Amino acid sequence: MGANTSQVSDLSESQSIRSLIGPESISENEPFWNQLISFTFTSPTCSADAKLLEEAVVPLAKTLIENNPRSGNFGALVRVFLGRTKELKISTECQDQLFIWQAHNALFLVRCLLKVFIREMSEEEMHLQFSYQPRAPGTYESNSGDLLEELICNLVHLIVEVPLLDITYNILFEAVTTLLVLLSYQLFQKDILREGLIYRCLTKGRCLSLTSRLVKTLLYNFIRQEKCPPPAHIFQPQADGGGLLYGLASGVASGLWSVFTLGGAGSKSGVDQEQNPLPLSNQSLLLLLVLANLTDGLDCPNPYKQAVTCFKNTQDTSSIPSPQPHTFQINFNSLYTALCEQQRSDQATLLLYTLLHQNPNMKTYMLSRTDMENLVMPILEILYHVEERNSHHVYMALIILLILTEDDTFNRSIHEVTLKNISWYTERALTEISLGSLLILVVIRTIQFNMTRTRDKYLHTNCLAALANMSAQFRCLHQYAAQRIIRSVSCHAHECSTVISAPSLHDKLSSNDGKAEPSSISLHYVHKQLVLLRCTGSDGSRLRCGNQVVLF
Repeated sequence: MGANTSQVSDLSESQSIRSLIGPESISENEPFWNQLISFTFTSPTCSADAKLLEEAVVPLAKTLIENNPRSGNFGALVRVFLGRTKELKISTECQDQLFIWQAHNALFLVRCLLKVFIREMSEEEMHLQFSYQPRAPGTYESNSGDLLEELICNLVHLIVEVPLLDITYNILFEAVTTLLVLLSYQLFQKDILREGLIYRCLTKGRCLSLTSRLVKTLLYNFIRQEKCPPPAHIFQPQADGGGLLYGLASGVASGLWSVFTLGGAGSKSGVDQEQNPLPLSNQSLLLLLVLANLTDGLDCPNPYKQAVTCFKNTQDTSSIPSPQPHTFQINFNSLYTALCEQQRSDQATLLLYTLLHQNPNMKTYMLSRTDMENLVMPILEILYHVEERNSHHVYMALIILLILTEDDTFNRSIHEVTLKNISWYTERALTEISLGSLLILVVIRTIQFNMTRTRDKYLHTNCLAALANMSAQFRCLHQYAAQRIIRSVSCHAHECSTVISAPSLHDKLSSNDGKAEPSSISLHYVHKQLVLLRCTGSDGSRLRCGNQVVLF
C-alpha cells in the first residue's frame, strides 16, 4: 500500500506493508505512516472477494505477531490512529477530507489485523500485542499504559461525537465494525465472557458514562437508513481528470467493505446482505444487538441492556424520573417507521422482538398505533415465505405475533382493518380481507408447513397459542379463513383417528405418556384446535363467517 490504488494481490508485495510487519521498529513520528495510510483500495464487492482479502491478510498478520514483540509496530499503528482521532471533529467542521480519509485507512488496517489476532490468540495474548514497545535484542520493555482500552474508548467517542455526513460515513462505519470485531471474542469461547478486558472496558470502564449516548446513536443510525454516499459526493475529480483523492472514491466510498464483517445474520430469502446499500445502518444494528445481549456481570447488570429496555418517547413530557440508569429519549414514530420498513432482515426482526419483549414504553406505543397493519404485514410475509427463511427468523416473527396477540385490543382492532389485493399471497386472490382473517390464514399455513416438513413441536405450539389468543375476538371472518379453520381440523382429525385405530401406535403413545413420535403432533393439533373452536364466536360454540354461521 501507499499513495496508489491497491488490490488484494498487491498486499504481500507492498513495501510499506512488509515494513509494517517486519522486525524493524518504526517510530510513530516518522513520515512512513503518512505514506502507509495514503492508499486507495479496490474493496470487496461480494463474499468471495472478502474471503480472498481475509486469506491475504492472515499470513501477513501472523508475521506481524512474530515480529511485533521486538518492533512494537502494531502499537505504533494504533497510536497513529489515536493521534488523528483527537482532531476528527475539527476536521469534520473544516471539511478536511484528506485527514479523515487517512484516519479511516489507519483504522481499516487496525481492524483487519485485529480480526486475525482474535482468531489466533487469547484476549490476554492480544492485549500484549498492544503493549509491546520497540526493543533491542536481549532486552524487554512493556508499556504500562492500556492502549487497548484507549482504542475502545476512542472508538466509542468517535461514534457518538462525530456527526454522520458524507465525508464521515466511511470512518463511522469502520469504527462500528471494529467494535464488532473486538466483541467477537465470545465466538471463540465456550464459557460466557463476563470479566474479559474488552467486556470490562465497555461495561465498567470509561465507556460506561457514554452508554445511553452510544445506544441512542446506534438507534438513530438504524432509523436514518443512510445509504453509502456516491463517490461524486465525497471527492470531485481534478481538472486533469483524476488524482489520488478521486481514485479513493472507487475504493472507499462506493464499496465500504460492507461484506467484510463477522458473517452477520442473513436470511435465505434472497435478500443478500452483501448487496446491502445501507452498511452503516446494518452494522450499527448488529452492534446494538450484541451490546444489548451481553451477559450481566457478576456484580452489575449489563448497562446497554438497561438503556435498550428503558428509553422513552421524545413526546413523553412526564416529569417522573426513571428509576433505571442510562435512560434517554428517542423519537418513537421514526423508530416505528424504520422497524416496519426493515423486517426483511432478521436482525431488524430481532430488534423488534427485543423492544416488544423488554421495553414497556415501546410496546405500549406500538399497540396504540392505528396503523398496526404496517408492522403486522411484514411479519406475516415472513411466515408466508417460511420455506425461504431461516428458522431463527421464522421463530422471531412468530413470537412477535404471540406477544401482540396477548393484547385484547389488538385482537379486536385487526378485524377492523381492511386490506385489498395482497400481492404476496398467491394461493388465492384476496381482493378484500381483514387483517385478522389474513393473520389466521398465514398462521394455519405455517402449521400445515410444520406438519408436512419440519414437525417442530415448539413452532406448532406457538402457532396454536397465537390462534387461541385471538379466538375470543374473532369477528366477521373472511369466508376463506373460516373454511381453512374447519378444513384443517377435519383433515387432522381424520389423521388422528387413523393413528389411534392402529394398535401398535396406540400402545406406543400410551407407553410414552403422550410424548409421541411425529404422529402425535396430529393429536396435539386436533385437541388444541377443538379447544380453539369451542371458544370461537360470540356464543362460544359457533364460527361466524360474515353473516353466516358455521356449525361444528
